[in-house]
Amino acid sequence: MPKRVLLITDMAGQTKVAMTAMIPILSHMGYSLFNLPTALVSNNFAYGDYALLDTTEYMRKSISVWQKLDFRFDAVGTGIVISHEQLEIVNEYCKFLKTKGITIFSDPVMADNGELYNGISESIVSYMRELIGVADYIVPNYTEACFLAGIPYQSGSVSSDEMRKLIDSLRKYTSGTIVVTSAFVDNKKQVCCYDPKSDEYFNLPYDEIPVSFSGTGDIFCSVFMGHILKGEPVKQSIEIAMTAVGKMVDRFKTKEDKLEGLPVESCLDLL
Repeated sequence: MPKRVLLITDMAGQTKVAMTAMIPILSHMGYSLFNLPTALVSNNFAYGDYALLDTTEYMRKSISVWQKLDFRFDAVGTGIVISHEQLEIVNEYCKFLKTKGITIFSDPVMADNGELYNGISESIVSYMRELIGVADYIVPNYTEACFLAGIPYQSGSVSSDEMRKLIDSLRKYTSGTIVVTSAFVDNKKQVCCYDPKSDEYFNLPYDEIPVSFSGTGDIFCSVFMGHILKGEPVKQSIEIAMTAVGKMVDRFKTKEDKLEGLPVESCLDLL
């Protein structure tokens, strides 16, 4: 039987981000996908205008029903949450699932380029720290890592020592594997990691393609999750995810509307 993966994040109607990017990838990789949307959103927040349906009560009722029916999952991936109440619901559910031996992945989606996303308040950061404390793997970008660690964001390059201090600050909140994406370290774009199983720190540099698509973090996280759940090592799983994102971006780098995200279904051959 294929492993069962539950995604807890928002569902966009028009843009290939969050669930609409993750479900095709993980399904293609052979997993059975389930979802618990934190919000139904008309389109990417980055467009400036959007419609949003808060699904907090639906989430609460769904989890209650699932527990009564004893539904089982092998892994859970969490993404964007839109309120403190939702974070408490997701945090408690993940704690419950963790007692069942289920692997928890957390992408603490809340910020980029030194700023919190539109509609995300700074008070959510403390709740997100609780959620990453439950996770076996966390995959923040550099900005999110700074918010979670309580360390000032730097717009330029940081040193390897500074990145290690950032990761060590995150280790105060989680015992899981830490994967920091979109980091600019020693004047090179890198993915920076701490693997607690091997007690190893490592940085993996990559050549950045000078375009910016929405949803690439969701794609990276999906591919990374998929390979970890296949039992592959952390470093190898990161390298495969980096390569996949790079190939997808390169294929569609001339696409006009980059806020719409990558046409994921047209990229599955690259996985």
